[in-house]
Amino acid sequence: MNVLLDNFSRYGEGLLGTVELTVFASLLALAVGVVMAAFRVAPVGSLRVFGTVWVMVLRNTPLTLLFFAVLLGLPRFGVVLPFKVFAVLALGCYTSAFICEAVRSGINTVPVGQGEAARSLGMTFSQTLGGVVLPQAFRTVIPPVGSTLIALAKNSAIAGSFSVVELLGTYKTLNELGYSIVWTFVWIAVGYLIVTLTISALFNVLEKRWGVPR
Repeated sequence: MNVLLDNFSRYGEGLLGTVELTVFASLLALAVGVVMAAFRVAPVGSLRVFGTVWVMVLRNTPLTLLFFAVLLGLPRFGVVLPFKVFAVLALGCYTSAFICEAVRSGINTVPVGQGEAARSLGMTFSQTLGGVVLPQAFRTVIPPVGSTLIALAKNSAIAGSFSVVELLGTYKTLNELGYSIVWTFVWIAVGYLIVTLTISALFNVLEKRWGVPR
């Protein structure tokens, strides 16, 4: 218990860093993931190819390698940003591939007749997707999207290895100060539980309100 009381501010700073990474990366992942899902079902071949390549590359690239590519590779091309921004980009883009597939699976559950009826009324593809298909698909993708964002929160631990302040990275300082490594990790685990259970509770509320009845 002493390790928590003596270093409450340090744990709080790490928890705040993890929450910030999770929130901003989640927003990026959701935005890019929905766009890529739209690309994958678009009538334009080049957009479908781009969406497919995006998903295939990111889903099959280790996240740690992606962090190296973003945090160490982009500055070589003159892109210099705070490490936390780079971490958000890496986490968000990586997770967007999984969000894309979840949303695309939801789109595929919408009856084809819905889209055909919208097009018969003169609606464009973007109008049909945004006004008819996605609102219905949203109901079915709440659970998988929630699970994906929980995984994102846990994946944010990798950022600590790249000088980004987050929860797991606090163990290095506490270990150097001579605190028990076991209790150090116990309180780190509690911090991650707070984050993941909060996300789970949020998506449980969304599922009860808008999800498909079981």
